[in-house]
Amino acid sequence: MITTANRIFVNPEYADLFEENFRNRAGLVDRMPGFVSNQLLRPVNPGDPYIVLTVWESRAHLRTGCVPTSSAGACPFEQSSAGDVQRSQ
Repeated sequence: MITTANRIFVNPEYADLFEENFRNRAGLVDRMPGFVSNQLLRPVNPGDPYIVLTVWESRAHLRTGCVPTSSAGACPFEQSSAGDVQRSQ
């Protein structure tokens, strides 16, 4: 299993809308092979980000489910040997 953690900063006045959109999302990631779960953690303090935890069966599944953010089609995350997900260069 591999877990990614994404921090998302949301203007407090849009927090309810953000949470509603997250609950009602189309579920595209949920249907990807190897997807296990997705969890949204609310900010604890004002100015803190939301944290989205996504669990995959394996690194290979993470890379398959990753949405490419470059024209090369590369996944923006790489798995380090320490088990932390890091942005690739």
